[in-house]
Amino acid sequence: MNLMLKRFSFQSMGSHCEIQIYDQSRVNAKNLTRRLVAEALRIEKKYSFEIKKSFVSEINFSAGNKLGIKIDRETKTLFNHALDCFEKSDGLYDITAGPLDEIWNFNGQKVPAKSEIEALLPHIGLHKLKWRGSRLYLPSNMRIDFGQIFKEYAADTLAKLGRNLGVQHGLVNLGGDFAIIGAQPNNQPWTVGIANPQIPNALLAKIDLLNGGVATSGDFADSFLLEGKPHTSILNPKTGLPCNNGIRAISVVAERCTSAGFLAKSSVLLDEKRALEQLSDAKVAFAAMDKNGQIQGSGVQVI
Repeated sequence: MNLMLKRFSFQSMGSHCEIQIYDQSRVNAKNLTRRLVAEALRIEKKYSFEIKKSFVSEINFSAGNKLGIKIDRETKTLFNHALDCFEKSDGLYDITAGPLDEIWNFNGQKVPAKSEIEALLPHIGLHKLKWRGSRLYLPSNMRIDFGQIFKEYAADTLAKLGRNLGVQHGLVNLGGDFAIIGAQPNNQPWTVGIANPQIPNALLAKIDLLNGGVATSGDFADSFLLEGKPHTSILNPKTGLPCNNGIRAISVVAERCTSAGFLAKSSVLLDEKRALEQLSDAKVAFAAMDKNGQIQGSGVQVI
């Protein structure tokens, strides 16, 4: 069987995306990829708060409404995952923290006033949401942003759909979040490169994957020095202040991209010691860079 690698690129979720599939026919591979791309765009259209007619925008518009809003099964699954991440991270992984990003201007190196931060904090906290069956009652002045998780969710969903469509060998890359549809022919791994946050167009590590997913989190560009101290774009939703806890950037391998995403995001929010303990307990492969540029990892090829 003469399998050939086909690559298809597209834009979605504010990122450059690519699907790689091995198939005998380019036409068949293209048709399969169209199905996968359509699913990625469906998820983006439904969960991007930047799209005015998205479902998450409808949810946010319902804030303060005593009638609440009915949540479908797929969206409830995302909320359940978000709540699980919130609880496991002691409230640091929070999909209601988006408004904090708006008052911090990292490109303009503007630090918000303490009063601005304090005014937002009462309206942040996933535990403040109220549920009655399938209806969500979002408190006034609160907002949901699935941006932390819906790209990883999409990667897993596309990989599963690919397998259901009969794809045996394939890789999904949604802006650096990866999910394996199936290993390369002859059970060969896919090699995923991890970007180096200090050196443009350079790699920090390589990871060989037969299955599962990879997610990355960290401060790759938006940071500045203030009074000699670095301020990163990773914000603590409890304090509204930047996290300068040690891990600057990290990529994690797990059985699903969503699982890897939680471990990666929480690792840059926790202090370095707790983050490394969490990764050790989870028994996952990872590559990380601390604030001093030191690289460490497990189960990866550090470059």
